[in-house]
Amino acid sequence: MQLNIHSILWGSKANGPGIRAVVWFQGCSIQCQGCFNPATHSFQSMQLLESKVLAGKIIGQGNKIEGITISGGEPFDQPQGLSELLDEIRNFSKLSVILLTGYPFEKIVNMPEGPEILKNVDVLIAGPFQLSNLQPQNLAGSSNKTHHFLTPRYSINDFGNIPDSEVIIDSEGNITYSGIKGL
Repeated sequence: MQLNIHSILWGSKANGPGIRAVVWFQGCSIQCQGCFNPATHSFQSMQLLESKVLAGKIIGQGNKIEGITISGGEPFDQPQGLSELLDEIRNFSKLSVILLTGYPFEKIVNMPEGPEILKNVDVLIAGPFQLSNLQPQNLAGSSNKTHHFLTPRYSINDFGNIPDSEVIIDSEGNITYSGIKGL
């Protein structure tokens, strides 16, 4: 299954516990006002990757990363590819999975692919970003977002020491800003 990906960051400390690979999906049907990632809203093709190929690249990071964080755009707007990606990661690695979505938890569990996706997620951070509730903490950009610890791997305490933002300069001099708080 092909995924439309906005970007990938291979070593983030501001997107969950430990060092993580971060995948931002391209395309968002929710388009929250004040979103931190408005460049991910368009459904225009960016990087088209087969979900199993992407999973192989992530798993290939080995013990360089603790897990993967998936954000967007809106990952649930590509449910079949998301499900296949997470199945591969769960079946062929011990990496943790954090998934951020603008959909409320109640809607996700009632989506046809929702339960299948959630069985491969350790932490789901759900709900639309609300500029009126701006309060970036614990990897959530607004206070209305809910944390769902779907496995015992993490607790809310594991999210307390995550930096709100980071600046990464790669070997070619490219600068990437990441996290839930603007710099």
